[in-house]
Amino acid sequence: MNTVTNRFTKSYYYKDVPSPIGGLRLVASDDGLSAILWENEKADAKRVPLNIVGEDNSHPILIQTERQLGEYFSGQRKRFDVKMDFAGTDFQNKVWEALLSIPFGETRTYGDIARQIGNPRSIRAVGGASNKNPIAIIAPCHRVVGASGDLTGFAGGLKAKAQLLALEGLNGFRHKAAA
Repeated sequence: MNTVTNRFTKSYYYKDVPSPIGGLRLVASDDGLSAILWENEKADAKRVPLNIVGEDNSHPILIQTERQLGEYFSGQRKRFDVKMDFAGTDFQNKVWEALLSIPFGETRTYGDIARQIGNPRSIRAVGGASNKNPIAIIAPCHRVVGASGDLTGFAGGLKAKAQLLALEGLNGFRHKAAA
């Protein structure tokens, strides 16, 4: 069974946690962390369609994720080691794996990611896959910027993207709406 079909038949559980960039909904299956949803994002959104069956504040993966995010936001963690359970197309999974290779405190462009996955002409498709990244922050799509260096689309909003980059020591990023 491919992972796209599997995400509709597998059971997922959530835990809501506060963060400096707003409330987050952590979502996991028994196979790993599957999503980090933003405060105002609906669980059945097109970006991350999963079969979320209920809240589970004692799920070990959700507890581990909450702890590691807390360490990240307090400046004590630069790498995550949470087991992940991505549910996407083969192309999306390639992009999301490439996101995981971007080091803390560095950025890449969509073109860089397209070249990294061996498909240099797929810049727009890389942007689309980044936008559908279900495990934001941990699979750091906030570290991907436009070719001009401008902040571009981010499901959590450009303000949150700038805050995450600043947390990693990358200050001075502005988005056009803030100019």
